[in-house]
Amino acid sequence: MMDFQEFPKMARWSRDIVITEKIDGTNAQIFIGEDGTFLTGSRTRWITPQDDNYGFAAWAQAHRDELMLLGPGRHFGEWWGAGIHRRYGLTEKRFSLFNVGRWYDPKDCAGEDLGGRAAVPGCCHVVPILFKGPNEPGVMEQCITLLTERGSYAAPGFMDPEGIVMFHIAAGVGFKKAIKKDEVPKGLAKAA
Repeated sequence: MMDFQEFPKMARWSRDIVITEKIDGTNAQIFIGEDGTFLTGSRTRWITPQDDNYGFAAWAQAHRDELMLLGPGRHFGEWWGAGIHRRYGLTEKRFSLFNVGRWYDPKDCAGEDLGGRAAVPGCCHVVPILFKGPNEPGVMEQCITLLTERGSYAAPGFMDPEGIVMFHIAAGVGFKKAIKKDEVPKGLAKAA
């Protein structure tokens, strides 16, 4: 007899979302095991200082003690800045964590309500939140306009930000939207 398979529940579209700035760098992760294991990865593989991705593994090893404060788990973020894609006018590279529901960047918080979030280690940043609230028509477009007119929030003064990431909380899924050439796959857009 065939096993019965339930149809999965679907999240309602009109629920809370978080929109953050999409930074043009390279995906990176820190893995910290319960036993103190410390690993670094790119989007597709584990990396080491000897087999690195834009120097992320070497940077992470140099900041290991501080990064261990992130605690056990997988900590995904963007490794960006000097020498990586848009560069953002920076002379250094930065690691910005994606999980804005867990972390805040004390360098960027100006007395705002942090909602129980924890401060990131001093060597890290957090992707900037552009909007948090109900998913209503026009919100994504307003965030794109905000970035187009004001420039990057991650690197103030940089006037060519990449776009946004919209995370749908109920569905647990993210969507990205580029400011330029959103309809073209990333590899083809860079070639054009």
